[in-house]
Amino acid sequence: MHKKTTVTGSTLAALALTLTACGGDGDAADDGELTDISLGVLNIAPSAAVQYGLDEGIFEEHGFNVEIVEGQGAGAMLPAVQTGDMDFAVGNALSVLTAVDQGLEMRLLTGYSHSYAEGDDINGVVVRSEDDIEGWSDLDGLDVAVNVLNGQGDLTIMEAVSQDGGDPNSLGLTEIDFPEMTAQLERGNVDAIWLPEPFLSQTLADDEFELLGHPNQEVIPGLPTMHSFTSAQYAEQNPELTEQFQEAMDEALTAAEEDPEGTAQALATFLDMDEDVAADVRLEEFDADPRVEQLDTMVELMVEYDFIDEPVNLDEVVLD
Repeated sequence: MHKKTTVTGSTLAALALTLTACGGDGDAADDGELTDISLGVLNIAPSAAVQYGLDEGIFEEHGFNVEIVEGQGAGAMLPAVQTGDMDFAVGNALSVLTAVDQGLEMRLLTGYSHSYAEGDDINGVVVRSEDDIEGWSDLDGLDVAVNVLNGQGDLTIMEAVSQDGGDPNSLGLTEIDFPEMTAQLERGNVDAIWLPEPFLSQTLADDEFELLGHPNQEVIPGLPTMHSFTSAQYAEQNPELTEQFQEAMDEALTAAEEDPEGTAQALATFLDMDEDVAADVRLEEFDADPRVEQLDTMVELMVEYDFIDEPVNLDEVVLD
């Protein structure tokens, strides 16, 4: 009872409008009828939790026929959600909070995926083994690659450097796509790279590279990496559907976290990859708790490093 459509960039809003023509009618499904909704997700491993919920019929049990719309990032999906062309989406909270600071009325509905508070985290900063970079402050004046500027990567790295006594403003931050980062580090074009899984494990398998550390754990242990969200207008006009969606997402995330084998199979389905390979992919922690305490710390840092102008009121943005 679901299908997947891949869209990118400027085409997202237009295609999502077509996909959601039947959704968002403001009423919960009655008499066993399913309500059509569109759900924007990223073409990355953590989206396996949504796929798991679809495969296990969890969204159907909560009254939804889900149309999956693949986007390239929360920033690309936000306009479609804001205009009502897309009902719900899953993306990083930092992008959503930045949009709120810029005047978009958005609501975070649930947590989704989270970094680990201790142990091996799902992202980290990698350096060359031959370089004398042993602590965060050693990055002073060096070039560090992240996938996008003003994102969770550079925010946590700058604060980790600051806490270690370094100068975060001295960093030469550069945007490089994840698949290209290791090659750029190897060539000496950058001095450090911020990588998520599975790129992190793949790179560290080579003795030429070593882990400097996990910036999320240094700065905000258990930092949420993604949330589900919608527009304030949709939430206000469709309170029953919004609550249904929160409940469905909660159940799907809980079930996916408790069934790693099933989630690995869902990952193989979603990314069309070998099941044995999918079983070895280290995934974030799935949890519907929005983790407001960690978000509050992130907002403080966003203000400190000029990502946003003023603190965002989380009591208004995070929908219980």
